[in-house]
Amino acid sequence: MSSDVPGFELPLRLLLGFRVLIDELHAELARQGHPHARPLHGFVLQAIGAGGTTAVELGRLLGVSKQAAGKTVETLERIGYVERTVDPDDTRRKIIRLTPYGVDVLARSARIFADLRARWAAELGEERLRALEADLRKVTPPDMFRLDMPGWFGSL
Repeated sequence: MSSDVPGFELPLRLLLGFRVLIDELHAELARQGHPHARPLHGFVLQAIGAGGTTAVELGRLLGVSKQAAGKTVETLERIGYVERTVDPDDTRRKIIRLTPYGVDVLARSARIFADLRARWAAELGEERLRALEADLRKVTPPDMFRLDMPGWFGSL
């Protein structure tokens, strides 16, 4: 069956939908006290996680070099989202940990995403949105929380 919709429109519409959600998220985060949060920061903060990580491990998770990860960590430190601490098991290693402000931006992001989803459900209808989500699950890999998007975008 042939379609009058060009094939390139699908990835662009998916990307545009992502962009709309992320732009709305960051506008709301700014209103709620996180004016310096950027899309990349969400990936990095998720990769750091509750237990913290090292710059080497962070780079691996994000698909970027240790140096690129370190530069981003410096920015996040300046903003107040992360701190570097000494590893109690090896004083030569630095552990990157989320600060309370970093935990707050992630918690607020989760609530805002829930609100954005509810707005899409109101616009499209809950049943259609659930069907869209189910269809996307069918055509995407199961490892939904891939954090290597920064490295993937950078490799293009």
